[in-house]
Amino acid sequence: MTLQEREAQACAIIDNLQDELKEISLFLHDNPELGQAEFKALEKISQYMTDKGFITQVGLTERPELRTAMRSDKNIEGNHKMAFLGEYDALPELGHGCGHNLIAIMSMGAAIAFSQTCDERWGTTFFGCPAEETIGGKVYMAEEHLFDGYEGALIIHPGGENEVGGTSLATHPLEVTFYGRACHIASLTDSGVNALDCAVDLYQSIKRMKAEQFPKGAIIGTIFTEAGAAPNVVTDTATLRMTVRGRTVDDLEHIILPAIKAEAKKIAALYGARVDMHHYEPLFKDMRQDKILLELFDEVMTEFGERPRRLPDDEADGSTDVGNVSYEVPTAQPTLQIGLGLEAHTPEFTCASGSEYGLNQAIKGAKIMAVVALRYAMSKF
Repeated sequence: MTLQEREAQACAIIDNLQDELKEISLFLHDNPELGQAEFKALEKISQYMTDKGFITQVGLTERPELRTAMRSDKNIEGNHKMAFLGEYDALPELGHGCGHNLIAIMSMGAAIAFSQTCDERWGTTFFGCPAEETIGGKVYMAEEHLFDGYEGALIIHPGGENEVGGTSLATHPLEVTFYGRACHIASLTDSGVNALDCAVDLYQSIKRMKAEQFPKGAIIGTIFTEAGAAPNVVTDTATLRMTVRGRTVDDLEHIILPAIKAEAKKIAALYGARVDMHHYEPLFKDMRQDKILLELFDEVMTEFGERPRRLPDDEADGSTDVGNVSYEVPTAQPTLQIGLGLEAHTPEFTCASGSEYGLNQAIKGAKIMAVVALRYAMSKF
């Protein structure tokens, strides 16, 4: 069978599956579940992939973070393996305001079509990746080496325009708590140790370091989660939570975070306070998009009438756990528009992800991904 024949057959398979895939997407949309609690989604998707001839495992490794992760495999004993990444968690109040119900069916459809049309030397895995919006399930999946041995990992994200390329920011959220000593604010004999002063000084120092010291692309968003209970008492405990982001893992882990931690310790010592620091979410790595896959997505999306805007390699406006996958295996994540100008995490995006147009675009996305996978697989021989 020629490559052209394989591609045509893959698209025909997805066309035949489209009603079933749309039904699954609408089920997810109507039953939104938060990360690590995607039980209905997991049951629906795993049963469907099993019915399509895949060997399915729910709950990957013993890690509690992966209890709602899954994989569906076909012919993975082969010499070559392709991974299709699905997501299915929703957002509080908004539901599927990031379109994970569409991501799920795009990767499911592409995996099924690829498995039935690829060279027999290729194996196929659909990975169900939980909690992208919170803990980042792919972080733990990568740590557990679940992507080892794969030659490509594909995912398409719905959005407000067609885009290929770019990157994502590395992020490693940090919590800093200062412990001082309380006393009455008007005491003549004891001035206490004001933990809030420590926290405020750190906040101001971070602003200065961002402007003068940190590498380009550093982003720090900070809130005070504990800042005292009464204005007439010297605050003995003050806590800041901050999202700390950098263009690369190296910038983040070797420059930005060490500087913040050193400054916190310096301030604590100056006031005679104690400081504790911990990362309350895992490290999301920056995206390393594979150039070959990007060229193929650019080519195939254009052929399907969805010409993408090519992003500069260093353009990033968010963070994703797909970045961690990209450190382990050649990866690409283009964006397919489901409504021009849409912004994710909005009520409008939630509506679009359940619309007929959004569903039709997801079916097109599944075809695009399957064709890209077939061309990429062919390029390996």
